[in-house]
Amino acid sequence: MFGVVSYQGDFQKHVAALRSLGETVRAVRAPEDLEGLMGLVIPGGESTTIGTLMSRFGLLQHLRARIEDGLAVMGTCAGAILLAREIERSTQERIGSLDMTVRRNAYGRQIDSFEARLDIPAIGAAPFEGVFIRAPMITGVGPDVEVLSRFEDSPVLVRRGRLLALTFHPELTGDTRIHRFFVESARRSA
Repeated sequence: MFGVVSYQGDFQKHVAALRSLGETVRAVRAPEDLEGLMGLVIPGGESTTIGTLMSRFGLLQHLRARIEDGLAVMGTCAGAILLAREIERSTQERIGSLDMTVRRNAYGRQIDSFEARLDIPAIGAAPFEGVFIRAPMITGVGPDVEVLSRFEDSPVLVRRGRLLALTFHPELTGDTRIHRFFVESARRSA
């Protein structure tokens, strides 16, 4: 079973993508919702709001512990920010389990959103259409973090063990290859 943090953002699109792959999916809002999960998606949205709500409802601390115990997690856009150990010029609530540094809204405001064709060999030869909406930029990664894709020399998809972070929105494309990659990775490591 997979979960999707469901406070804010386009979490329903992640639910739909996972269900289209035949997975059972649960909305996650409280610590008890983590029980029995093989993997968890943290969607895009507003990272400060999602982090504050995760803290307020007691999910943040429990999620850190579950990650330490091996829970697979995929963070997209705001979810990637929340997974980062360091957020430039910010003290906001975060999970902090992934050794990377991010810069919020690095490409500009909502009006500056864009799409870009990304080469991601881990999911196949065909390019993936990345949707970047008020996207963060990964400005640094630790030595144990693998860069799976770049845009203009900046990492946009990284992995460390069971953690996957993306600065774009795969749920908005109709292309489920990244969700499939996450599911398969979670299953292999379970």
